[in-house]
Amino acid sequence: MANVGLLYVGAVLLINGLMLLGKVPTRAAAPLNLFVGALQCVTPTVLIIQAGSDGDAILAASGLYLFGFTYLYVGISNLAGLEPEGVGWFSFFVAGAALVYAGLSFWRDGDPVFGVIWLCWSLLWSLFFLVLGLGIARLTRFTGWTTTLLALPTCTLPAFLAMTGGYRSDGGLALIAAVVGVLLVALAALLAGRGRTPVRASAPAAPAAT
Repeated sequence: MANVGLLYVGAVLLINGLMLLGKVPTRAAAPLNLFVGALQCVTPTVLIIQAGSDGDAILAASGLYLFGFTYLYVGISNLAGLEPEGVGWFSFFVAGAALVYAGLSFWRDGDPVFGVIWLCWSLLWSLFFLVLGLGIARLTRFTGWTTTLLALPTCTLPAFLAMTGGYRSDGGLALIAAVVGVLLVALAALLAGRGRTPVRASAPAAPAAT
């Protein structure tokens, strides 16, 4: 069930990345953020209710709220024309929590590939904090490109693999995932350097979920 939400998180990350790049108007991005945000809040609630006293299942579902709240926050902020600092500072919290979930994936769950994915998400939310929370405008294009390039590889692809029984996780695959992630971030830096940096991020935009 969680993988269904992850599938569409890839779409909203892509849209939000393009929004930061100025390719999608903020109000045009709001509906998808609201749709996916609602999905990423309903899904963990159902999973937690079904889990009963299963602590591992509850822990696995708990991370989904980080992203559900983010997307709802972004969608509402874009429609209401709110300042981006609120989303930015919430992203600081999400970035820190993502590091914890990454550690759990590596050392508790035996899923190093998803540990790498969590690290990618922590990087993304850290960038959202810097751009939206602290107003560091020179990072806007880099953040937009990083979000756009990481959207499908960290969300939609693993979701499809998991739903079709093709997902595998071991140290070798995690290393490959890490190398791909680094290359995509390097490409984002290259692409960002070719464009003009806006004066300030005009509206909140954020990714995620698992």
